[in-house]
Amino acid sequence: MIHQRQDARLGLLYAVIAVLFFSTSPIFIRWAQTISSYEIAFWRLTTAALTVAGMMLITGERWYVPRAEWRKFLLFGLITALHFLFYIASLAFTTIAHSLAIVYTAPIFVTLFSAVFLKEPIPRRKWGGVLITVLGIGILAGFQPDFNQRMLIGDLLALGSAITFGFYSIAGRSQRHQYSLFTYAMTTYGAAALWALPAAALTWTPGGYTPKTVLSILGMGVIPLGLGHTLYNAALRRLHASYVNIIATQEVTGGVILGALLLGEIPGINEIIGILVALMGIFLVML
Repeated sequence: MIHQRQDARLGLLYAVIAVLFFSTSPIFIRWAQTISSYEIAFWRLTTAALTVAGMMLITGERWYVPRAEWRKFLLFGLITALHFLFYIASLAFTTIAHSLAIVYTAPIFVTLFSAVFLKEPIPRRKWGGVLITVLGIGILAGFQPDFNQRMLIGDLLALGSAITFGFYSIAGRSQRHQYSLFTYAMTTYGAAALWALPAAALTWTPGGYTPKTVLSILGMGVIPLGLGHTLYNAALRRLHASYVNIIATQEVTGGVILGALLLGEIPGINEIIGILVALMGIFLVML
């Protein structure tokens, strides 16, 4: 019992640190938008796979996935590639606040998918916290005075990212007893990069690779994905997927703050209220 509590606390710490890394993602994506969303997704995933491979080299861990399992990892890679592609593309059409807010309706999907596929429902009393968190995200995203068709496209892409984030989360938790963290993460990121490669090649924009863009691609591959998502997957091994994803919603808060500081995207009063409501929901889930 004591061991389980210590494991849960460690999972909580991993999730909180992951959020700090996640929050840099929209900034890097904005800075890299001289190339296509497909190219950003491909290079981000490739850099992340190489980052984790480097960690394996340092720790002396050998990679091994039986050939019979490759098909499964191709599916995991497809889910991962779609999640990041939808998210990156959404930022070309809508605001950081809108995109992140809709992506983080994911706790609903994670909770549903966990119950259906992993047979891990959360207590009924905690559903209130999940719904309050999503309500906060909805407040943050809503009441947009200049909402238009372009933003609608971005919001729909963000919703696709939320659904695939749900599948991505339960995939990571489902493999906690089959593969080490680094082997799972590197194989999944690598498979996702393979899925993104054809679209990246078809939309290749060689003139867009400015020094700022290249540094941003490297930054987003190492920090929010190579480090952040690997810590997120580490947290999934120790906590219920819904709890980890609820904590991850605070990428919205971090992303909005960094967007205001670095890009001049100042949050409105509804966005501030939404962040506070979402924090209250997270507190209720964690009780």
